Amino acid sequence: MITGELKNKIDRIWDTFWSGGIANPLEVIEQITYLLFLRRLDDLQTLEENKSVRLKRPMERRIFPEGQDDKGRSYEDLRWSHFKNFTPAEMFTIVSEHVFPFLRNLGGDDSTYAKHMEGARFTIPTPALLSRVVDLLDDVPMEDRDTKGDLYEYMLGKIASAGQNGQFRTPRHIIRLMVELTSPQPTDIICDPACGTAGFLVCAGEHLREHYPNILHDEKLKQHFHQDMFHGFDFDNTMLRIGSMNMLLHGVENPDIRYRDSLAQDYSSDEEAYTLVLANPPFAGSLDYESTSKELLKVVKTKKTELLFVALFMRLLKPGGRAAVIVPDGVLFGSSKAHKELRRMLVEEQKLDAVVSLPGGVFKPYAGVSTAILLFTKTNSGGTDHVWFYDMQADGWSLDDKRSPLLSEDKLGPVPSTGLNEDEHAKNNLPDVFARWQERNKSELKRARTEQSFCVPKADIEAQGYDLSLNRYKEVVYEEVEYRAPKEILESLAKLEVEIQQRMKELEGMLG
Repeated sequence: MITGELKNKIDRIWDTFWSGGIANPLEVIEQITYLLFLRRLDDLQTLEENKSVRLKRPMERRIFPEGQDDKGRSYEDLRWSHFKNFTPAEMFTIVSEHVFPFLRNLGGDDSTYAKHMEGARFTIPTPALLSRVVDLLDDVPMEDRDTKGDLYEYMLGKIASAGQNGQFRTPRHIIRLMVELTSPQPTDIICDPACGTAGFLVCAGEHLREHYPNILHDEKLKQHFHQDMFHGFDFDNTMLRIGSMNMLLHGVENPDIRYRDSLAQDYSSDEEAYTLVLANPPFAGSLDYESTSKELLKVVKTKKTELLFVALFMRLLKPGGRAAVIVPDGVLFGSSKAHKELRRMLVEEQKLDAVVSLPGGVFKPYAGVSTAILLFTKTNSGGTDHVWFYDMQADGWSLDDKRSPLLSEDKLGPVPSTGLNEDEHAKNNLPDVFARWQERNKSELKRARTEQSFCVPKADIEAQGYDLSLNRYKEVVYEEVEYRAPKEILESLAKLEVEIQQRMKELEGMLG
């Protein structure tokens, strides 16, 4: 766990960046990410050195070469363990003039992250700021995967700017819910085609470590976990660097995090390649037909990104593959031909499992858009008997711009360590969503449509033109209130008036 002391240090560094002239939180994260990577490179070289001494063999792999760079500086000085001890001015010279040119040409660390270093720019403005950041990061116990992962998550939480193209950060507890609902398996091949900071992939990896503690003891599964399981695409290079570092710090050595405009490029190599898709794609805006993948337009002819992404998910999945994806409410009830056709395909050609309606403020302060989680299985042969709906009212945090926790930490998230009573459930519905989801083919079938969750047979959905909005099927119970007859009310008013007049006369008599 990340301690309060560590959080305070990061907050101080953050403030220093701001006062030093770097106000863009993404840029702050990116600079810290470069430094974390440098520290990792040094640790890897130290491991190799120790191994070579122990085995009395020459080093197999050397990240920092022997000798000097083309400016005459020893490569040894480019290592974290060396430059952290220099004066701030000398450290600044080494990092800006020697380390960054070295990083841009680096292929020595085989991680995905190294591949995204070509455009690395050093923008920390002063030696004093660099020195403070290096001191802070040097205190972080990097051998502890949980701490360094939590540290990075804490920093990512500070990205409170909704970027261009409608990208914004998915709350971790919503990601955790979607991962729990789809229950990743050790042999899954997982994809997020709009991965951003790789939150879904990180959470899936943590879920697997927790539920399958032996996954890294089996050589075949370990290889799969580090090399072949995780795939993320994004068209923002900063996000690719941050996402791959996030995976690296959470102990996934070589995930496939790559540059790709998921909606524009044709993707025949990725068609039916994955067994699980987890995503919260950007759904602001529309594309030109010319810049949209022709294969996607064959599935659904539309310019709307949210519909194109759902079509993409269907194409990426292998038959039998599952998806949990966030969509804006418009996808559920939009009346255009493309909207209706896409919903028809989900219900008739695939197996639509569930629609979980999210509360309105889930994405505040970034966006106020109403959304839902769609859960479906690719079959290419139908299979939807009924669809499970859940009307989530609360997610454990306030639904205003502050998004403050409403319960103690042990009662938050979809799998809290402490059970919730009725009042606490009213503040956090996530554990209930998870519990009822597991009963969706059993006891949930008997629930009335007046309840928080219920099932709707496919025939009813078809009859409603494949409308998937929860309110279309939810029944509201109105309490019958009996009012007195108007004549009776008027009579009692007249009686009151007589009593008031009488009392007034008595008071006048007493005062007179």
